[in-house]
Amino acid sequence: MAAEGVWDLSISTPIGRIEAVVEFARQDGVLTGAAHGAGENVPLSDITLDGDRITWKQAITKPLRLNLAFAVTVDGDTLTGTSKAGRLPASKVTGRRRAVPAAVED
Repeated sequence: MAAEGVWDLSISTPIGRIEAVVEFARQDGVLTGAAHGAGENVPLSDITLDGDRITWKQAITKPLRLNLAFAVTVDGDTLTGTSKAGRLPASKVTGRRRAVPAAVED
């Protein structure tokens, strides 16, 4: 399953819903990524794609300083799964891939 693209995520946390953007791309055959949200732009680490399941880790400082571990399943242009921060309960994650704009011809 292709994971590349820009994904709009919604994370249901104990402190409320958090909106974020995650972008996956392939560089030299390796899946890379970055997350944007709450005024931060952070790289993703330990990205693993196994069939339709993607896992990754990221560190954030807003709204709290946390190390997050994501595990999601991609189904077409949607994803569902969880985000876990240490010993805190897992938070539900949903996402939708942004449509790629059509090429503009001159």
